[in-house]
Amino acid sequence: MSSYTLKNKQDVEDFVRGVTFMGTGGGGDPKLGLDFLLKALEEGYKLNWVDISEIDEEEWVAMPFYMGSIAPISEENLKKLKEMGLGEPTVERPLIKAVQELEKCKQIKLGALIAGELGGSNTPAPLDTAARLNKVFIDGDFAGRAIPELTQATPCVKNKSICPLVMCDLWGNVNIIESAINFGMVEEYGRSIVMVTNQMTGNIGFLMKVKELKEVMIPGTLTDSYIVGKTIRKAREAAGQDPVEKAVEVIGGHLLFKGTVTEREFEDKKGFMFGTHVLEGLDEFQGHTFKIWFKNENHITWLDNKPYVCSPDIITVVALGDCEPITNTYLKVRQQVAVIGKPHIKYRDKGDVNLLIPKHFGFDIEWKPIERMF
Repeated sequence: MSSYTLKNKQDVEDFVRGVTFMGTGGGGDPKLGLDFLLKALEEGYKLNWVDISEIDEEEWVAMPFYMGSIAPISEENLKKLKEMGLGEPTVERPLIKAVQELEKCKQIKLGALIAGELGGSNTPAPLDTAARLNKVFIDGDFAGRAIPELTQATPCVKNKSICPLVMCDLWGNVNIIESAINFGMVEEYGRSIVMVTNQMTGNIGFLMKVKELKEVMIPGTLTDSYIVGKTIRKAREAAGQDPVEKAVEVIGGHLLFKGTVTEREFEDKKGFMFGTHVLEGLDEFQGHTFKIWFKNENHITWLDNKPYVCSPDIITVVALGDCEPITNTYLKVRQQVAVIGKPHIKYRDKGDVNLLIPKHFGFDIEWKPIERMF
């Protein structure tokens, strides 16, 4: 069994750190994730997840998730929101409203919820939602990392319908996509709704029975993430231990690079944050360069201008000293960081690697599993 309850602030911090690490640079804002869970804890809600084997197979389950770019909001977009009459957001937790709208639309009662991906807010927010609505939260997700596109989620690979898809923005506007001819159309419709405000929307989809969920989910990922976050903290507390080394060890991964961020470029386009980071080597990597391309999450790297580790394998940037994972929203020039990689065997087994390799993103680069690099 992999059931667990977050009992205190330290547990919450370890969990958010772990899912941020596994979010590979995307997966939402960990500050928001911490805020959600700490408030829920203070208000007396039970924050826990359970192994899917503990849930009745006939229960209804669905995936609450956020959609939108992780780029910082621009002055131009603030002006646009004002012109539309949208001031300060009025819906603090749009995922809750999305769940309620789905239940009303389908005249059902959801027994459980599951995260769509791992990330600093995109896992804590569904957990907070489950706690506040007194629903079971399942230990697992649909990617084992963060992903930029709905079509990359494991239920899509197994041809499970995401519709009806309920979308609720931060001002209470609700849209329901009842049906669509394919996943690409759902992605386009969804992104077009997001682009109205260029702000995250709270959504819910992939309505199915628990017995169907077992076929498509990647199990145990919440517990695994919590262990990563806890390992990093305990390494910080222990004399003579390097948190970066301990993180590499606990995930069975590899240290890809240590360096200083010298360049950072990004753009907010079509509801995604696209960009690159360039690093100059430190310590044993001195004299070398490292480049990362991201679409919300880190997907392609180059070592000394040669293609290196790429998604679907995990590529995570952490602070060099304390191994705090850094999302692409917050990475800054002159920061000293380490880059950690990990084979993503679970997605290779349950997903479709062709949806996350460089060629999917328009790069003429052959994907090689990370283990072939070492």
